[in-house]
Amino acid sequence: MKQRRFKAIAVGLSLAVGLSLSACVTDDSTSAEGDHTIVIVPKDSTNPWFVRMEEGVKSFAADSGLNVYQKGPSETDATMQAQVIRDLIAQGVDAIGVIPVDPGALEPVLKEALDAGIVVVTHEGATQENTMYDIEAFNNTQYGGFIMDNLAEAMGEEGLYTTMVGHVTNASHNEWADGAVAQQLAEYPNMTLLEAEPRVESQDDGEVAYQTAKELFKKYPDLKGIVGTSSFDAPGVARAIEELGLTGKVFVSGTGLPAANKEILEKGLVQSLTLWDPADAGYALASLAAKILDGEEIVDGIDLGVVGYESMQFSSVNPKVLEGAGWVVINKDNVDSFGF
Repeated sequence: MKQRRFKAIAVGLSLAVGLSLSACVTDDSTSAEGDHTIVIVPKDSTNPWFVRMEEGVKSFAADSGLNVYQKGPSETDATMQAQVIRDLIAQGVDAIGVIPVDPGALEPVLKEALDAGIVVVTHEGATQENTMYDIEAFNNTQYGGFIMDNLAEAMGEEGLYTTMVGHVTNASHNEWADGAVAQQLAEYPNMTLLEAEPRVESQDDGEVAYQTAKELFKKYPDLKGIVGTSSFDAPGVARAIEELGLTGKVFVSGTGLPAANKEILEKGLVQSLTLWDPADAGYALASLAAKILDGEEIVDGIDLGVVGYESMQFSSVNPKVLEGAGWVVINKDNVDSFGF
């Protein structure tokens, strides 16, 4: 399998995937030929993050010659995601790669898949029990620390802050938030976590993030920063910052796509965002499933064929979790260099 590099970084490497972001998600399992059928199930099929992920899934299908495609629910809903998985079990697919909305809620249906002899792998599901392996673009605690470093720089390393997650049930989001808090405690003694509301929920919805941030800034006039985790958090908080006239006074940092956040970065509403390319994750997840189906041994240093995932290492705390090194920082100076 040839190695792909999806990530176009600030040093000027260009992205050349050649697939349209507007491509529709397909559920036609007969649309490609191959020895294995591998299906990636994102949190939903319309979020730009997962539309981008589908590019990597399609690219792996092209490189491998296998029948690999993406199919997700129409919205971020654990029950709907479980039904998609249940339908795939009935179809008899060979492998399912899942980005779980709610790991706990998916345990029964993923056990059904495993019991049916289907390979199950996950991404952003470090707490998932009914999976063979979970892949993470990085160590989640360290990534949370990276988000905090960016927020601390914007805040001048002092002031009151809180954390925002997409859902309180999302394992990765909470691990990032915990890592951010740990980094603050270790490195930024003049920053303080808001004790009254140390963690709020955006429901992976920009409107909810916006309304929640507005309420927080009005309720706590000393609040100076928010750690965001969902790709909807920073844009929603930035909208609140602009509307309340707080640009340059309060700050947010978190995960987000470059093109979708170009305006808020250039306006200075957000100083920086952090990211891993979801196309890379989609490619790597499909690659891992294919290796398992082919009987390859999954060991430290395994190469999943894409930059940032070419030397995966097992987590020191969870023998099912493989961690890469795939994060980047996005700011107004490099936002145009990524190509997506």
